[in-house]
Amino acid sequence: MEHIPLTERKYLPTYIFVTSLFLLWGIAISLGDALNRHFQKVLGVSVGESTLVQFSIFGAYGVMAIPAGLFMNRFGYKNGVLLGLCLYAIGAFMFIPAAGAESFGFFRFALFVLACGLATLETVAHPFSASLGDERKSEQRINFSQTFNAVGTIIGPLLGGFVILSGVQTGNTQDDLVSVKVLYACIGAVVLFIALAFAFIKVPPLHEHSATTKTDRSYRELFRYRHFRWAAIAQFFNVAAQGGTWALFINYAVKYMPGMTDERASYWFGFSMLMMLAGRVLGTYLMSFIQPSKVLTIYTLGSILFCLLIWQKLGVVSFAALIGLQFTFSIMFPTIFGLGLKNLHDLKEKASSFIAMGVVGGALMPPLMGWVTDRTDVATAYLIPIISYVVIVLFAVRFSKPVEE
Repeated sequence: MEHIPLTERKYLPTYIFVTSLFLLWGIAISLGDALNRHFQKVLGVSVGESTLVQFSIFGAYGVMAIPAGLFMNRFGYKNGVLLGLCLYAIGAFMFIPAAGAESFGFFRFALFVLACGLATLETVAHPFSASLGDERKSEQRINFSQTFNAVGTIIGPLLGGFVILSGVQTGNTQDDLVSVKVLYACIGAVVLFIALAFAFIKVPPLHEHSATTKTDRSYRELFRYRHFRWAAIAQFFNVAAQGGTWALFINYAVKYMPGMTDERASYWFGFSMLMMLAGRVLGTYLMSFIQPSKVLTIYTLGSILFCLLIWQKLGVVSFAALIGLQFTFSIMFPTIFGLGLKNLHDLKEKASSFIAMGVVGGALMPPLMGWVTDRTDVATAYLIPIISYVVIVLFAVRFSKPVEE
């Protein structure tokens, strides 16, 4: 069997940096769930209203993914990364005046700007990672990069628990928002430094951007590929399920686990992300000898089983299922992305914009699950993601093979 390296030596420094971007947005996305709970207590918003945090974050993908793709197509991967990092830093620094205003709406706007940066990075980084080596290893390359996204989602809840949720509420809103303001100011400074460092990295020419492969094929030609269309749909439902799962994790833990506090629940959320990391490591390994679509099917069926156990409110068993859910949906995002970009060549940048735009699904599921929680209970809300997993299984089994119509 021919040995194909994950990436080539000339691409290694660039691949390492691009992979680090996955960690950055993992931190930002998972911190939103600590903010969700904090705003319930400090700003007095309901569970349903607090899920608008996720609406602001994931909704930015619906607005920014296509412009980010057009920007990337015109100015290249490197400039796309720099744009994303700058928007990320600006949004983080906006937390300072938002805390001063004590405004939930202002915080949501700051998160929206920050998430526009995340959407840009995500739109750029997936095809960037896929292009840094042999296409036959593209899914594995993206899954390996996404492993560091899982590391970021571990760091985010730990930061949220230690910095945001650990303090005793004083009743003074300004004092209770200081930790949020300081944390995001530090994040903004780090991201800005990384942007400056990347500005000096030289990116080698990519094969897919040579004169012999670059074309001006249109979006209409892109939509002739059935596997791409279904990947965009599957990604929408995947992130919808993921966003809803994360948004209500702390609420579920506090309600159904005796003695659980907000801070401890945030730490458990961070621990659950270790399961996501483990799931991606195992999934990347399995793809060495099992087709990615089959691995995706197995993992997704596991997610359906876990959702049913969560709904049953079986104490430790259901809480373990909630943690295990992070394992089973771990490979979904990168694998759907990789399968959707397969055999698209010069259309990869355009396709990446649409698949990344599917992340807007994460803006819709949390409010829906929050609405169900306010009217029934949080356990019942965890039945809703099963709809998403049925769509993903359908994509993996029937529509993931590259077919041009």
